[in-house]
Amino acid sequence: MNQDQTPRRKFLKIGGAALAMIPIMVTGNRTYAAQNAQMRTSLKYQSKPEGDKSCSNCMQFVPGKTPKDLGGCKIMPNDTEILPSGYCIGYVKKT
Repeated sequence: MNQDQTPRRKFLKIGGAALAMIPIMVTGNRTYAAQNAQMRTSLKYQSKPEGDKSCSNCMQFVPGKTPKDLGGCKIMPNDTEILPSGYCIGYVKKT
């Protein structure tokens, strides 16, 4: 083996590893919203309010950063895409 090939091989190995890490680093910091489709179906969740009943005035609703942002629901675990204007049969009016 030639003395000149060793640094070149190290460079190629390190460069290849660095290129493989780029997609992981780019997507690693993103957080993805989640939906619990099975619970939504069983609770008959809809994106429109039913009369004056909406998620924004339900005890189970966990609001987002602002009043219009998507929030969560205490009875739909791991679901972070609940609309404040949504409705489901698990509605309990805030007192």
